[in-house]
Amino acid sequence: MSLFEYNAAPTCEDHVTHPDIAEAVKKDLPDEDELFDLAELFKIFGDSTRVKILYLLFESEMCVCDIAELTGVTVSAVSHQLRVLKSAKLVKFRKEGKSVFYSLADEHVGSILAQGLEHIRE
Repeated sequence: MSLFEYNAAPTCEDHVTHPDIAEAVKKDLPDEDELFDLAELFKIFGDSTRVKILYLLFESEMCVCDIAELTGVTVSAVSHQLRVLKSAKLVKFRKEGKSVFYSLADEHVGSILAQGLEHIRE
């Protein structure tokens, strides 16, 4: 079954709230700004080219030209996507001579990718 093939979620027949559960959860709920930032982060993962770039960088540090060749898009398009990923603090870069090498910003990005793949493969 595809991720988007589903019926409406079941709902309660008796519309009764559970204040004790709601209060316990509400205490740990992030504030609106954090929730907004989290939603924006997940939007970055909504583009398959960006996800492909992240996965390539999960495997190895790479230069822009290699990323372009492996993704099948232009260097200009890769550069644009890397700019988006860098602004979201998902990738970092280093210069070596005339080459620019990109890598994942930290181990959290790799964890997000690994857990996402594990989830969809279940």
